[in-house]
Amino acid sequence: MISRTQIMRLLKYKNALRRMKSFGFIKAYSNNLGDAIGITSVQVRKDFSLFNISGNKKGGYNIDDLLEQIDSILGKQISHNIILIGYGKIGKALVNYRGFESEAIKIIAAFDHNPEKINREAPTPILPIEELKDFIINNKIEVAILTVPDLEAQRMFDVICNAGIKGVLNFAPIKLLERPDCIINDVNIADEIESLFYFINDVKEAAPHKKHREKSEKQQ
Repeated sequence: MISRTQIMRLLKYKNALRRMKSFGFIKAYSNNLGDAIGITSVQVRKDFSLFNISGNKKGGYNIDDLLEQIDSILGKQISHNIILIGYGKIGKALVNYRGFESEAIKIIAAFDHNPEKINREAPTPILPIEELKDFIINNKIEVAILTVPDLEAQRMFDVICNAGIKGVLNFAPIKLLERPDCIINDVNIADEIESLFYFINDVKEAAPHKKHREKSEKQQ
């Protein structure tokens, strides 16, 4: 079974290949890709074998061919329509993010409780939450982004799963009760920033000790 870690590495390969292509490279090698994402060339070849990615490891891999194969694995040949629930600051930023288009992902509608936010004529229509369930069913939507307050998150999660959603990107600062019929990816921005400060402080505290050790070694 393919793990999430392996899929995330596949996405890193894709980003690395795009950078190489932008610099004018035509071919990539497993050691180049390994260095680009911080793993060994052996792991790169193992991943390629796992996903049945073809290529000549000695002569290099054609970058365009690799990108095409990775897109095929990720299902990028077709456009993926998704929805967003909770048109607050994060929700609005995601709706207006143009980077999704290059990845064949389109937020086709957003939903909110606040009637003042409803705008059916917007490029991405903002619809009342009461229409959410029927919209999912009628448009066969399988993926949703959840950016609602934590007190609303579990209830909305249950509603959209019962309507047919199979995957949720959860920005709500709460751990949702998992269901066997839906995959959850949590994005907690506050936790990510807090962890950054922890590691920054850890590096700062380690620096004086490192300098003292290096000074002692020189004196010896």
